[in-house]
Amino acid sequence: MIPVRHYQGKTVAVFGLARSGISSARALIRGGAAVIGWDEKVEPREAALKAGITLRDLNDVDWHDIAALILSPGVPLTHPVPHPFVVKAREARTEIIGDVELFFRAVRAGDTHPKIVCVTGTNGKSTTTALIGHVLSRLGYDAETGGNIGRPVLELAPPVAKRAYVLELSSYQLDLTPSVHPDVGVLINITPDHLDRHGTMEHYASVKSKIFVRQGRGDHAIIGVDDALTAELCTKLSSRGDVAVAPVSVGKVVGRGVFVLDGKLYDASGATSREVIDLRTLAHLPGVHNWQNVAMAYAAVRPLVKDPREIAGAMSSFPGLEHRIETAGRIGQVRFINDSKATNADAAARALACFERIYWIAGGKAKDGGIESLQPYFPRVKKAYLIGAAMETFAATLEGKIASVKSGSLESAMRSAAQDAAGDTGEAVVLLSPACASFDQFRDFEQRGNEFKRIFKKMAEEARLQGAA
Repeated sequence: MIPVRHYQGKTVAVFGLARSGISSARALIRGGAAVIGWDEKVEPREAALKAGITLRDLNDVDWHDIAALILSPGVPLTHPVPHPFVVKAREARTEIIGDVELFFRAVRAGDTHPKIVCVTGTNGKSTTTALIGHVLSRLGYDAETGGNIGRPVLELAPPVAKRAYVLELSSYQLDLTPSVHPDVGVLINITPDHLDRHGTMEHYASVKSKIFVRQGRGDHAIIGVDDALTAELCTKLSSRGDVAVAPVSVGKVVGRGVFVLDGKLYDASGATSREVIDLRTLAHLPGVHNWQNVAMAYAAVRPLVKDPREIAGAMSSFPGLEHRIETAGRIGQVRFINDSKATNADAAARALACFERIYWIAGGKAKDGGIESLQPYFPRVKKAYLIGAAMETFAATLEGKIASVKSGSLESAMRSAAQDAAGDTGEAVVLLSPACASFDQFRDFEQRGNEFKRIFKKMAEEARLQGAA
């Protein structure tokens, strides 16, 4: 754990006592702060008590006595309306920040100066972050990966020589991190998402761009330039002249950057471009969307590792990311794919593009736009099995285009899809790629993906016993 001494001797409130909230409270207590925590749900409050955190209903405090409010990223800061505690804190001029801000204040204040790589974007963050961490670990760094993926940032090991922190940061986290200052900042893409929390695409994009605001000479900005908003940001950032900007593209040549053509990764950061690796050889990174992830990861590692051949070699051993186009196994000739991390249509499109005969499980808490944008991939889908709160809406979208079943639950959908796929004459896949958030039926996408794998194992065992009978 990384102790936070910034508020030593002061009172700090922590609202939202999930993993990042509890780790924030523990790090602040270790740094000498007096911490009061609160959550609107009973279960997190009970977990906080077991962790030794003092609870106090924040409705009954004098906010003028509180130095800072550490806010869970899931709590509305601006849209659709600020949470009442946010309003009270602002009225008292109490600082409102998140755990990532505490991380930067603690790490940047020390005598040790580890490398910090921060990754954001609408899609591809987790794979890119995990790949960067994997490569750096293979090539001599003591790499710690966390943030919006894996462990909360303050649960990472304290700074030491040759340590590198690789952090996945959501827009919610960036909104609460005014001091974010990575040595290498990575922005993969910006497409419509989380507009219920950010209001407009312009505001959403401005929050994402905060990753670069405090960068200066000696820092590196890696920007995907295959959508209009990021391309515009790349141009603006390049015109500042103080940050080393590397554009990244899949499908077009870029100068002084990294690009992918015909499945091959090229490095054009020097005087000439050179082929680095054939991405089609990376078995655990299938699909064009992963070509972007690999290109972004390569460009992010390049300022820290000088030999492109070493980077390519380390990438070849990457095992893939859990819950992202992850093969759970086979039952007969049917392959089961867990893509629970596809929480919006854009992410689901990346999985649908990878397969030809798909028995598709979709649904949950829908995002703006639903699945209308996925129509180009409908010819690949043999049948859809709909679950969760979006079931009726998705059924209406698919009517007349794809045969669909209102399954309701994940297990019902998996059993129906498996039965239908078993009768297919081709290479069939049962694909969980929900294009939705999970919060209507599950705690998070990880629980949804783990449930998919649990049900698969049960079904596989049933099939084995039936075959042995």
